[in-house]
Amino acid sequence: MSAISLTEPAAFPPLFIRDLTVAYDNKPVLWDVDLDVPDGSLMAVIGPNGAGKSTLIKSALGLTPRAAGTVRIFGEDLRLNRRAVAYVPQRSGVDWDFPTDALDVVTMGTYGRLGWLRPPGRREREKAMECLEMVGMADFARRQISRLSGGQQQRVFLARALAQDARLLIMDEPMAGVDATTEAAVLSILHSLRDQGRTVLVVHHDLETVADHFDHVALLNVKLIAAGATAQTLTAENLALAYGGGMAALAKWAR
Repeated sequence: MSAISLTEPAAFPPLFIRDLTVAYDNKPVLWDVDLDVPDGSLMAVIGPNGAGKSTLIKSALGLTPRAAGTVRIFGEDLRLNRRAVAYVPQRSGVDWDFPTDALDVVTMGTYGRLGWLRPPGRREREKAMECLEMVGMADFARRQISRLSGGQQQRVFLARALAQDARLLIMDEPMAGVDATTEAAVLSILHSLRDQGRTVLVVHHDLETVADHFDHVALLNVKLIAAGATAQTLTAENLALAYGGGMAALAKWAR
């Protein structure tokens, strides 16, 4: 497979999902979802608790079994194009007691280019330090991850994703439970990645910030309610369909 260039538009959508269905104990948590994530976009997936937002990205990445559906990363099966995508999981799903420091965690992001038989060297550690610098964590490179705050841990995992040099980044609630400074820093980095030509898909929980920071949005509640440019998609009607309740209470978030 040839390397993906950031200077040329992708020939296929970074993430292409068709007829995706996921069920737990015969109960659908996602039903017949179709979604195209546009190249070079910063896209939020929003919806109420239990809507299937995390399941959507985990099933797309092969981390959760699908009952049905097709997923393509830049036109190819994930197994053939794994290096093109980086994933930042929810902080709650990580074993933070694992005995390693921030620099080692970020260096893991370079393993995909090295292969498992070749250990990381000076170039890879320099790359990891650059990524820690980008997220404001260079001074904590040798700090055990268990001794970092929640916001600092989230920055380290973002740095690991940056070290992968992937064109598509998929992030699960990266701003959940972090301080305002970390949230601002993460959003700034996501804007920068989008401006570089990368595509960023974010499971997001804060309706208040969607319109200001994301150029595309997908509204989900087991089924896909709507997806597209934020200005056209984040409407009171679509929010009411996704979240329920009266449109008047949700209208202040709409564009």
